[in-house]
Amino acid sequence: IDDCLYRRYSICMEKLDQAFAALSDPTRRGIVVHLARGEATVSELVSRFDLTQPTISSHLKVLESAGLISKRRIAQSRPCRLEAERLKEVMGWLV
Repeated sequence: IDDCLYRRYSICMEKLDQAFAALSDPTRRGIVVHLARGEATVSELVSRFDLTQPTISSHLKVLESAGLISKRRIAQSRPCRLEAERLKEVMGWLV
């Protein structure tokens, strides 16, 4: 394998490792399932999961770092949304 192909393969595997690590936690999987139904703010997720805001924010950072969710700003709100294409890539590796 040439160096360029090996680097691309390594980066791909690193991203896949991040995604699987993010999904290894049941709370984060629950957040993914919730976001599959539509966007949600941190406040909505806090009430849904009965966890503190810092705990939910920590889980969201992991999911965002893995590319599984994204956030956008609407005035003072920062709704989170599932990045379906990224999740499809992960699922594609399994199939």
